[in-house]
Amino acid sequence: MMNVPLLDLVAQYRVLRPEIEKAVHDVLESQQCVLGPAVDRLEREMADDFGVPHAIGVASGSDALLLALMALDVQSGDEVITTPYTFFATASAIARVGAKAVFVDIDPATYNIDPAQIAQAITPRTRAIIPVHLFGQCADMEAILPIVDGKFHVIEDAAQAIGATHHGKVAGTMGIAGCFSFFPSKNLGGAGDGGMVITRDAVLADRIRLLRVHGSRGNYEHQEVGINSRLDSIQAAILSVKRTYLAEWSRRRTENAAVYDTALASIAVTPVIAPHNQSIYNQYVLRVPRRDALVAHLKSAGIGCAVYYPLPLHLQPCFKSWGYRAGDFPHAERAAKETIALPIFPELSTLQRQMVIDQIHQFYKEG
Repeated sequence: MMNVPLLDLVAQYRVLRPEIEKAVHDVLESQQCVLGPAVDRLEREMADDFGVPHAIGVASGSDALLLALMALDVQSGDEVITTPYTFFATASAIARVGAKAVFVDIDPATYNIDPAQIAQAITPRTRAIIPVHLFGQCADMEAILPIVDGKFHVIEDAAQAIGATHHGKVAGTMGIAGCFSFFPSKNLGGAGDGGMVITRDAVLADRIRLLRVHGSRGNYEHQEVGINSRLDSIQAAILSVKRTYLAEWSRRRTENAAVYDTALASIAVTPVIAPHNQSIYNQYVLRVPRRDALVAHLKSAGIGCAVYYPLPLHLQPCFKSWGYRAGDFPHAERAAKETIALPIFPELSTLQRQMVIDQIHQFYKEG
């Protein structure tokens, strides 16, 4: 048993147990377990939270990206610009529609896609860009949007950034679509998979709703070949409970990050949080020397930690046909070798947080 887990969902559940169990019980009593009133309610709540007219619940964050691309008719032969330093789903959604991911290296200060390199990646085949708001901080959308200038679609991968802001604008609301994950480890996580697409575009929203149910509006008549990607009612009910706590959880994560920043400043480099950004710290990531040895040390001391992400997307074996090689995106490759994520969950106690700090200092003092 870890003395300090990377994430303690049990602690969160213990606090919310009465509310969550009632919400789940209500769904089970109704036996409306797929889509239904609980999903309708969550979609209305989230649309209001984001200040957009449309929020569409889907089966996962991966499907949110896939459905956005499908609904925008991105297909074989098209290109989609994105970052090589993110979770696999960003690129797999592009591959699933038959398109090619055109990678752009990260800004080494923020770990997000480098806007200065986007223009040279645009070709006549470019149909979309997927900026990823990594680790809870928005990509530099103020720089990205003028480069795009309406020539192709902007789909925000906000799976790790629910509630983050950029110049006062909320993650997911700056492109034509914002895609979210409700995987349990996210700041707003369910008890299984779940996702959502938000948009101001009524036509796009209608098509995503169609595509998430096999391209049918009912009565076994199918206008398109869609997929089965419906948000479960139990997940929606749990998320409706949890969303009311999201702002407070993000505040606590920010407090934990501030303590880490001060205590570890002499040892490690953290992603620069731009002054016009409010991060929600889905992860707290350090760039450190001798990363793998530090990981081993922390785990032996009972401290949870993780590496996001040890192999950049352009080097994944399944994307070999796209033609990328080691060395193509040096900043992403360096980040993959040097970064480590520490516990930052809202329930992290002062004592646990200090244990993490002390063990890191001990490692570098002894080394």
